Amino acid sequence: MFSVNAHAQASEASALSALPIGVMSPAPVAILASGANLTVRAVEASAAGTSWVLERVNDGARASVTLAGNASVTVGTSVTVTAVAAGNVLSVAGQAIAFIPNEIGAALLHNERVTQ
Repeated sequence: MFSVNAHAQASEASALSALPIGVMSPAPVAILASGANLTVRAVEASAAGTSWVLERVNDGARASVTLAGNASVTVGTSVTVTAVAAGNVLSVAGQAIAFIPNEIGAALLHNERVTQ
């Protein structure tokens, strides 16, 4: 039997797979409470990806996120956190810009080099 809810979850997972993946140390993960409003305080590009310093608006707590891939934001950008089953989605003005997996999401990630 086909479920509309299952189809919506599959579509959501498919859309998330195209987002840059973020990595945080376990300690500041609490900053990513669903519905949290964050502000980008610093952006630094490197060969490993892009690092952002995010600050929670209500109490000033800060965390650093390193993204594998390019997600262009500028200092001062307002970022919203939305929790999903596999982690957290960071969005700007309703547009998803990055995904930070939790333990479940990390277990589902797979990366394999394709050669011809």
